[in-house]
Amino acid sequence: MPKMKTNSSAKKRFKLTGSGKIKRKHAFKSHILTKKSTKRKRNLTQPGLVDASDENNIKKLLVLK
Repeated sequence: MPKMKTNSSAKKRFKLTGSGKIKRKHAFKSHILTKKSTKRKRNLTQPGLVDASDENNIKKLLVLK
């Protein structure tokens, strides 16, 4: 049986943490930044974690157990 292929878009967007959680970036930080507050933009820069309900789907895209 052939090897499973990793989804290319998922491998660019998600990273695995040491504890096995999946790290992601926040959305809404690419353009139209003038109307957003400095605090909001700063908080969007910080990485977030994928919700537990979505973790299984992303692990399948990344071909993880």
